[in-house]
Amino acid sequence: MSYFYYSNFKVYIEDLIQQKQRVGYPYQTSARILRHFDEYCMEQFPEATTITRDIGLGWASLKENEHQNSLSRRVTPIRQLAKYMNSIGVKAYVIPPKIPKKQIRYVPHIYTTKELSAFFQSVDGCQPSTYSKTRYLVIPVLFRLLYCCGLRSSETRLLHVSDVDLVRGTVYIRESKGYKDRVVYLADDLIQLCRRYENKIRQLIPDRKAFFPNAHGLFYNSSMLDYWFHLFWDHLDEAKICTGNLPRVHDFRHTFAVNRLNLWITGGKDINAYLPYLSIYLGHVTQVETDYYLHLVPDFFPVFREKAGQISESLLPEVNYV
Repeated sequence: MSYFYYSNFKVYIEDLIQQKQRVGYPYQTSARILRHFDEYCMEQFPEATTITRDIGLGWASLKENEHQNSLSRRVTPIRQLAKYMNSIGVKAYVIPPKIPKKQIRYVPHIYTTKELSAFFQSVDGCQPSTYSKTRYLVIPVLFRLLYCCGLRSSETRLLHVSDVDLVRGTVYIRESKGYKDRVVYLADDLIQLCRRYENKIRQLIPDRKAFFPNAHGLFYNSSMLDYWFHLFWDHLDEAKICTGNLPRVHDFRHTFAVNRLNLWITGGKDINAYLPYLSIYLGHVTQVETDYYLHLVPDFFPVFREKAGQISESLLPEVNYV
């Protein structure tokens, strides 16, 4: 999606985005954040022609009910914009790296078997909508593909029709986190589900671009998955009694990883040999990201110690949740 900018920073913002995209970065999320910054400058500093300390620190102030990690994501593109302006000779205030403070490691909710069963029964009850002729077909398959393959929300939502090969049973993930492509293989039952879905959805939108299309055959907005999740989760009895951090869509990915590790360990697999495969499958840039899943569930450790035996400290690094 292309955004339009109108403040006095329009030229710098557009040039920065072009520069990032020319070297291979999609930069879509940052472009959206820069659009909000553009609006912020027009409303509060309409005469400003450079990023001043007041502008930078005003933008970097924590909003009411805003998580510190969200603030960090919101500040980064503005810091990059200021550095870009300085590089071309336009003096700009760079928000210091200590603002905001270090990101907080979020402890995800790992869904129980009962919770997963209840959620998928709920989405299977999705009914045709007067607003969308495809939604009732899309939602049950989208969430199953997301969970069963451990995909990120954006990876699932932005799948092209051409990315899904239902003959070979593969899904091509393009330009994901770290800007690396990868291929994910589907289980046989998931292939059959996707084939039935494809046959039905093709009749409604034969020339669609998105594998999970909106009414126009294009991609759903990023907020829709969260909306659907809460629509089908919040009313469940399981949702009312679950403890810990509130469940999110992204926690399906965490649950997939933990469940896969549990299956390998209880099956007597050599984790030293298997963990790199999980790392590649999930599209992690480094194996450290995958190692993190070994620390998520308290009752995971006894099984791990019993089945895995001796494991190097490098495979199980200490995790600081502060």
